[in-house]
Amino acid sequence: AAQAGAGWALEVLYRDLAPAVTGYLSLQGAPEPDDLASETFIRVFKGLAAFRGDEAGLRGWVFTIARRRLVDDWQRGRRPFPVEDRADALREHSGGGVGGDEALAVCARLPDDQRDVLLLRILADLNIEQVAAVMGKTAPAVKALQRHALAALRSDTRDASDVAASL
Repeated sequence: AAQAGAGWALEVLYRDLAPAVTGYLSLQGAPEPDDLASETFIRVFKGLAAFRGDEAGLRGWVFTIARRRLVDDWQRGRRPFPVEDRADALREHSGGGVGGDEALAVCARLPDDQRDVLLLRILADLNIEQVAAVMGKTAPAVKALQRHALAALRSDTRDASDVAASL
């Protein structure tokens, strides 16, 4: 129905994916994540008739467009906000749950590509192959980035536990 241009279907598509897209863009440091999300969905809606695939494929395609919009924004000279300055975005897109500041601090310590993999896997709910397609990497490269990111998270958790135990 969305491919045929049915307004209600486009609205459902937007309502289902826009929060995750905006959250992804926010956590990647986009200075204007709402604007980039809007631009993403304009491109999605314009290209939707030509899209072929299932729901998972659609999700991957939407995040590919969002990531490309983000990279385009950076290439135009709009540098991302430092990860440390993104606490409000994380709270807004994570439902304000406990642990958001800790998650943000962990994100701040990860290299960009590792953070990108985790955000696409968790926030965008993409599988390894979809993340590889979005990032223009191979599935084994994405698995390695994920493995390194998770190892860093485990190390941070152990370090935090050691500090807490010493207090």
